[in-house]
Amino acid sequence: MHAARSSEFDLVVIGSGPGGEGAAMMAAKNGRKVAVIDKHWDVGGGCTHWGTIPSKALRHAARRYSEIRRDPLYQDFRKHLHLTYPQLLGTAESVVQRQVALRRGYYERNHVPVFEGHARLRDANTVEISAPGMPSKVLKTSHIVLATGSRPYRPPQLDFDHPRVRDSDTILQLDSHPRSILIYGAGVIGSEYASIFAHLGIKVTLINTHDRLLSYMDEEITEALSYQLRDHGVTIRHNEQFDSLNAGERGVVLKLQSGRQIKADYLLWANGRAGNTDDLGLDSVGLEPDSRGQLKVDDYYRTAAQIIYAVGDVIGFPALASSAYDQGRFAASDIVSEDERKPWFDMMPTGIYTIPEISSVGKTEQQLSADGVRFEVGHAYFKSLARAQMVKEEVGMLKILFHAETLEILGVHCFGEAASEIVHIGQTVMARGGERQLMHFIETTFNYPTMAEAYRVAALNGMNRLV
Repeated sequence: MHAARSSEFDLVVIGSGPGGEGAAMMAAKNGRKVAVIDKHWDVGGGCTHWGTIPSKALRHAARRYSEIRRDPLYQDFRKHLHLTYPQLLGTAESVVQRQVALRRGYYERNHVPVFEGHARLRDANTVEISAPGMPSKVLKTSHIVLATGSRPYRPPQLDFDHPRVRDSDTILQLDSHPRSILIYGAGVIGSEYASIFAHLGIKVTLINTHDRLLSYMDEEITEALSYQLRDHGVTIRHNEQFDSLNAGERGVVLKLQSGRQIKADYLLWANGRAGNTDDLGLDSVGLEPDSRGQLKVDDYYRTAAQIIYAVGDVIGFPALASSAYDQGRFAASDIVSEDERKPWFDMMPTGIYTIPEISSVGKTEQQLSADGVRFEVGHAYFKSLARAQMVKEEVGMLKILFHAETLEILGVHCFGEAASEIVHIGQTVMARGGERQLMHFIETTFNYPTMAEAYRVAALNGMNRLV
């Protein structure tokens, strides 16, 4: 057996996804000696290789394919256009390669070595790296950031080795074009894939364990999403629970606790995720993950072992690439600075890449009503915007929630194409603080025609509602 070689660092980051990258870059740019460990053969984590990037590239391809097939302008061309799911999956490969090259360059320019292999904690200051056919390596460090990400939760009663049973990772390896697919779980991932498959002309049944889609989002927005999914042929079953699955050579039959049985070519299980904390040696530092493999942290992303931090999916909600990156930066800033700082991202937007997409920031109507806040609502419907009419993206709306007396913006919710871009205008105005924020949209000149002018339309609509 080879003797372990040792190196010393100020910070060791386990995981090279958004959270790990954010922590590594912040520490390196503040003069700290940093090392990154990733079990994958290249940087980027699940976000780049089998999560956010490939699924969103697939979404874009599916949307464009659907647009062309229904646009009369392409009527002579579209009858010869028949693309399959595997062909559309291939469009993501070049994006993944470019993202990996970009991120690899970050580490190289900032002199951050990236070690490939499985990381295991010996104690709070020692990490051992093991890789097949290679001598183990030991890194000594003053601090550790765990950014190991998550994986799809796999209930033990399902056989994920069966080719007809997939999760959100393995669905990206499907080598055939399904006629029908059954999606269990109507959260962010389930809703996104339901809209992708529906736009490819695949029959979709979406099983929701709750009484409405994305129940933590604004109700009016999620009702609009439900309508659009159904309009594209998606069957949605609310308040249903899994009972059993019969997976055969030609398809699957799902039995629900209600007694209903549903058949399809494939099952996509999209009901929850589990933190990647297996065999990390957490017991050696007194840390114990919860039943879903997630770690508890304080407001500064410190675990119970104070010199060990955790960020990203491994700590659970909100489990977004954007939030993970900021969490990593903040954790590293707590390490490199002696000043007590509060997290600077208390106004984080949510982006859900259904077709059309959803994005929001701030409070929902339901939250404001429960809190007894006197608020009003301003709407702008995309079908009334000249730019939306030109690009044939008339489905959607922007709604602004504001205080009925101070005119402070309390929430912005958008449903429609480019919603995840549009929401940042509202986010910026909200972040300025102060009263009469609604007037910014009324008194500002917007380019015409643009989607952004929806803010002016919604603000005027809201002002007209005031008593």
